[in-house]
Amino acid sequence: MTAVTHTPHSPYAADTMLPASHTDLWRGIRAKGLRTVAVMGMSKNTGKTVCLNHLLAQAHEAQMHVGVTSIGRDGEERDQVFAIPKPPVMVTPGCLVATARDTLLRARARVKLIDATGVHSPMGEIVIVKVLDAGDMEVAGASRSLDQHKVIALLRQCGADMVLLDGALGRSHHASPAMADGVILATGAALGGGMDDVLRKTRDRLAILGAPAAPAELLKRVLTTFDKGGVGIWNSQGGCLFNEVIPTLNAAPVILDQIEKDIAVIAVSGAVGQRLWQALMKVAQHHPGLRLVVSDGTKLFIDAIDLNAFERAGAQVLAQRAVHLAGITLNPWSPFGGSFDARAFLAQARQAFPQHIVTDVLLTKEET
Repeated sequence: MTAVTHTPHSPYAADTMLPASHTDLWRGIRAKGLRTVAVMGMSKNTGKTVCLNHLLAQAHEAQMHVGVTSIGRDGEERDQVFAIPKPPVMVTPGCLVATARDTLLRARARVKLIDATGVHSPMGEIVIVKVLDAGDMEVAGASRSLDQHKVIALLRQCGADMVLLDGALGRSHHASPAMADGVILATGAALGGGMDDVLRKTRDRLAILGAPAAPAELLKRVLTTFDKGGVGIWNSQGGCLFNEVIPTLNAAPVILDQIEKDIAVIAVSGAVGQRLWQALMKVAQHHPGLRLVVSDGTKLFIDAIDLNAFERAGAQVLAQRAVHLAGITLNPWSPFGGSFDARAFLAQARQAFPQHIVTDVLLTKEET
């Protein structure tokens, strides 16, 4: 395998292909029987690719057939925004990779073409290849949810027992329960601020992602909204005031038109941005006890302060399907300065999030 040069300042830009005993993160994933796991970064340079490499290495050691693909692009030599050297995706023998044809021209791993998907991207058709020798490669997958579902299904048909999804900054649909039954959140010093500030930002993100599942009786009422898409509104007696297929971008004025009526439940199948959130906030202030049902926490493009204000108004955000957090991974190094002591960061993060598996995949078992 050709050696790959990374920035000498960061051990977190190194590959993670060294053999290792199974980690708590991997054991937790296996114990829960997760079949599709998404790796989601809080920002760039929080260790998402290093986490992905760790999972690939763990799967290889466990002799598990694993498939990997990306929402967008990962494994390029330099960050496309900051031009900072990035760790490559380190693939293992037997691994199945769904990636655009053009990326194969730069692969430093020997692969065999297995299947074509019929899904096209700016870098060519997404194809499925089997890795013959360990090495590194760029992975660029389907960007649309519908296409990604097709790719995941084909990876499984080709023999993948588990599929790993790598996401792109600002695009969280790969972490939706509709696509992944487990999510790993990568966070780290690159978020900026001190250690306490990074942990606060991570806690805020978890609060949004962690919208709890709605009770069965409520899900039954709003089911048609999620089946056909759009927005639904119900009163306190369970009567339907509105239930139409409309883009959520256009939903704010529709919801505000109903504000003087008895509103108890609103269901929104698509993304919730700031404009729609402001309308929902006004309804919540008029109707204490309002319950908002969204597809899942990845559809909320709001800040934690918005969620807190909504809850202080007596309203509640619920999910059709709750996001299952499989773990939190840490990167104490930042390319912008302000890196943390790895062991101190891990200790504080575990104290901050005791209900979750928290790990730094590059620390040895003795160091953790």
